[in-house]
Amino acid sequence: PLWKSFLGTQMCLLPPHVYMTQQLVPGIFFRICFHMFMCIPTVCLSLDCPSNKCVAALDKPTLLLWFWPQNYRFNLSDCKLLFDIDDCFLTDDRSLYGSADALLVFHRAIKKDLSNLPPSPRPSFQRWIWFHMESPTNTERIPGLEKLFNLTLSYRSDADIVVRNHLAIRKNPKDKIVIPQKDKLVCWIVSNTNPKTGTVVRNRYYNELKKYITVHVLGNATGQFLKHEDYYSIIASCKFYLSFENSIHRDYITEKLNAPLTVGTVPVVLGPPRENYEKFVPGSSFIHINDFLSPKSLAQYLIMVNRDEELYKSYFRWRKHLSAKPHLILQNQEFIQPICTACEYVAKHREYKGVKDIYEWYFS
Repeated sequence: PLWKSFLGTQMCLLPPHVYMTQQLVPGIFFRICFHMFMCIPTVCLSLDCPSNKCVAALDKPTLLLWFWPQNYRFNLSDCKLLFDIDDCFLTDDRSLYGSADALLVFHRAIKKDLSNLPPSPRPSFQRWIWFHMESPTNTERIPGLEKLFNLTLSYRSDADIVVRNHLAIRKNPKDKIVIPQKDKLVCWIVSNTNPKTGTVVRNRYYNELKKYITVHVLGNATGQFLKHEDYYSIIASCKFYLSFENSIHRDYITEKLNAPLTVGTVPVVLGPPRENYEKFVPGSSFIHINDFLSPKSLAQYLIMVNRDEELYKSYFRWRKHLSAKPHLILQNQEFIQPICTACEYVAKHREYKGVKDIYEWYFS
């Protein structure tokens, strides 16, 4: 009965996302939302807020999280708490599918027969977002997804929604750079040694490198489980850290680089070419294995840098003007940043984009 007076066939002729905000009693606002060809309104209720703030809040786009990635759940308010992102109405309520502005679909949760995707036809205004953070080596090519998605959410710099741990520019240059105390030369935290995931290259390189230099190895792969609270302190205690990616692809540079940069340790990277790394961090902030003829020559260089205090300090000069921020490390926090980034994007980019062939883009 409250919205009966707003209904009419003429409303269905209005463009998608027509909103009517009505104050029925003081301090209580209702938003009536109509979509093209859909005469079912959505009502939003807000109590005791100034009308300008209330209307702004009610105009947030709805982002529907279709799957919880790997069933890792978190409080949806964490976007505001952890990243100061509060730009959309983030929900996992599938009953809102018909009115959601955007749908976030985690690739690894999709069944091969696509039976767990939303029913057709999809709302004409709705944007589907392909959510995938793995490299092409570890991506199953599920038939039928080629032209379902309007937007891509990925680590790739050419994705529509890019998720990456960026360095921040300091407002005031840092006069003195403090390097943490070190009691280990080279460290590596590794959990995955499965050759099917592309780890053959890094495993082979490590097995050769350890012949010439001591590497302190921790992680599930060694049976030495590392507590989450010890993650950053262990890396900080090492002069060098092996930031070895499990597979080598363009832009596939993960938290393995961010962690040592954050705590004041020099990363030794194995991944895409040096030029690719330098798109994101200064070339003087890391050591690339490709700069050496062999693991033996790399080991010799690390030993030399360890003995030359000034040369070692040169790898931290970038910290005068830039800073790295710690990333989330708990298992159930793995996908918070990408989901919150998607929330921010759909609020800032309201335009509709046509579907694209995600495989043609991703595997190119």
